[in-house]
Amino acid sequence: MSTLEEVRINFTNDSVGLLNFCLGFIMFGVALNLKKSNFSSLLNNKKAVLTGLTSQFILLPAFTFLVVLIIKPHPGLALGMILVAACPGGNVSNFYSMVGKGNVALSVTLTAIATVAAAFTTPFNFSFWGGLLPETSELIQSIGLSFTDMFKTVSLILVLPLFLGLMVSSKIPRIASLIERPVKVISFLILMAFIVVATIDNLNVFKNYIHYVVALVLLHNLMALGIGYFTGKLFRNSEQDCRTISIETGIQNGGLALVLVFNFFDGNGPMALLAAWWGVWDIFSGYIIASVFAYRSKKSTAKLGMIK
Repeated sequence: MSTLEEVRINFTNDSVGLLNFCLGFIMFGVALNLKKSNFSSLLNNKKAVLTGLTSQFILLPAFTFLVVLIIKPHPGLALGMILVAACPGGNVSNFYSMVGKGNVALSVTLTAIATVAAAFTTPFNFSFWGGLLPETSELIQSIGLSFTDMFKTVSLILVLPLFLGLMVSSKIPRIASLIERPVKVISFLILMAFIVVATIDNLNVFKNYIHYVVALVLLHNLMALGIGYFTGKLFRNSEQDCRTISIETGIQNGGLALVLVFNFFDGNGPMALLAAWWGVWDIFSGYIIASVFAYRSKKSTAKLGMIK
């Protein structure tokens, strides 16, 4: 069996191109449901939005760096954790906010703003925090990764489809409402088919090496969810807003991280494994935390009913 350093995920250039398209198409579908009010609501709920962005783009990368510093994982896994922490929230966060009785309007607003901001924050956070450790800095320098290269990629995959979707939503709302659901369903099915095929093609790699990332991703994800929730509490946001900030911080865009690994790191095995498992695990963890929040709401409602 190969060492972790020698592991490479089997992906062709066509596969990478398809994954890029999938993420862009998903973001286009998300944007069809966005309105200008999602951006202007920053003025109406400034504290919650700023708390959410601080939690996601400042605290999560910083705490991720501290965890990496303490537990000292393999450099590829460490860089994968930093890359995931530098990415914006995942597209399913809005759904989980709804299930968890959070503030769905805030969730949509944070998704939209974080997506636009990610063109700058993702390459900056990744380069800054990844460059602080000798091991991860060496890995970044070995491929000559630049801020500009990553900025262009994130802009093309996330920001451009977002603005295209917003244009369709604002200029031709009837068309947007007609195609919104089909686009979401089609993009989800394409992504699921892609994941299944990629997993089958790399079954031996996942079977032999997945145990390296399971505990790391679990720890990292729990930390991210906790940072979001308790940062919200620290700044005295409402319970609804704290739940949403927790979900937005904890459900990271593992798909984007995977795209960046293949675009810039030639499918680096440890990084790709970690990003891929993040993308799978946060689907489950999002549902679990949303269910816990929903149960707490139900329990609180029942208690109020008994008091009355």
